[in-house]
Amino acid sequence: MKTDRSHELFTRALELIPGGVNSPVRAFKSVGGEPFFAQRAEGAYLYDVDGNRYVDYVGSWGPMIAGHAHPHVLEAVARTMRDGLSFGVPNPLEVTMAETIARLVPSCEMVRMVNSGTEATLSAIRLARGATGRARIVKFEGCYHGHGDSFLVKAGSGVMTLGLPNSPGVPAALADLTLTLPYNDFDAATRLFEEIGQEIAALIIEPIVGNANCILPREGYLQHLRALCTKHGALLIFDEVMTGFRVALGGAQARYGITPDLSTFGKIIGGGMPVGAYGGRRELMQQIAPAGPIYQAGTLSGNPVAMAAGLATLDLIQAPGFHDGLERRTHALCEGLEAAAREAGVAFCTTRAPGMFGLYFREGPVETFEDAKASDTARFNRFFHAMLRRGVYLAPSAFEAGFVSSAHGDAEIAHTLAAAREAFAEVA
Repeated sequence: MKTDRSHELFTRALELIPGGVNSPVRAFKSVGGEPFFAQRAEGAYLYDVDGNRYVDYVGSWGPMIAGHAHPHVLEAVARTMRDGLSFGVPNPLEVTMAETIARLVPSCEMVRMVNSGTEATLSAIRLARGATGRARIVKFEGCYHGHGDSFLVKAGSGVMTLGLPNSPGVPAALADLTLTLPYNDFDAATRLFEEIGQEIAALIIEPIVGNANCILPREGYLQHLRALCTKHGALLIFDEVMTGFRVALGGAQARYGITPDLSTFGKIIGGGMPVGAYGGRRELMQQIAPAGPIYQAGTLSGNPVAMAAGLATLDLIQAPGFHDGLERRTHALCEGLEAAAREAGVAFCTTRAPGMFGLYFREGPVETFEDAKASDTARFNRFFHAMLRRGVYLAPSAFEAGFVSSAHGDAEIAHTLAAAREAFAEVA
């Protein structure tokens, strides 16, 4: 495998970009080695600047649910950009996007577009505090909601990967307003709300944790949180930046039958372009400026090209049977990986939901953040590089979910499993 060109680019990047990357997990610091630099992508594949091809299970961290460079999405982008890239005034596609989200996610009676998932979660928290008149928020260990100050307390994603439980630069006074619970612990949530429920503005959660690898909720857990929030007057916020439109057409809230007060989105609704959104009950959303007093703004929010890419992607995933097919592909991949590990005598288990999965080098089940941390990360790192050498790109961290797209067909999964059999034998 040639890496000369990627090495040259990374060397140059290190001189001018912190860590050589514009988002920490891309640096391969967790798994070791240097990142490759992508040249192009198509379908289920990434191609790097040295001419190597990889079956891609990162999918730009989630947006590429229909595969890279889908013609329907590219055509929508090309058609829209001919009329201009940004206007600074309303455009028709913003309205269509709001209508589409509201139709697919009934809890979102109104929607505000923003430019990233982080911006969406920050805005939702501000709205919750403004609407309730309370200051405290509750999050969960291992859940990552972007890099806002309120969220970098026992966070997942790159924070967990790099071993940083919080971040310098976050004021202690603000961190003190963020309370953290263990995910999937019924009793801990009940005790916290019984003690200070009247002080809590909102509870924010990844309904399926995707930033401590992939942890699914225990039966009844999300319903329990909904009941606690309702009883104590706190708002329930589902961070569906990752799960939205992926694990079901209506997101995790549709899959588990929960109605949150507010929801945040990103990734898929931009089709690969920078995007975010938050939405919820009408009486809450009407408190956002200019309809109400809670301020939030964005120069590029509702960008027409991003809206076009997102609407084209949402159009594709509404095809009959789309999510059923995604679930079958995910199941086939995970079952095959577990079988390959058993053959090699390697302790290994997977977690999965339609279109996303987690890999853990330990016996299952994995249901909590503590379970996830008990995974053999050193063995995962060796496995990651063994797979990369065989043309399979997994998330470069033991604490990030993987993603399957509709472009991952039988051939791509067969190649992945053949590579895995060799890789498991290598790390056994």
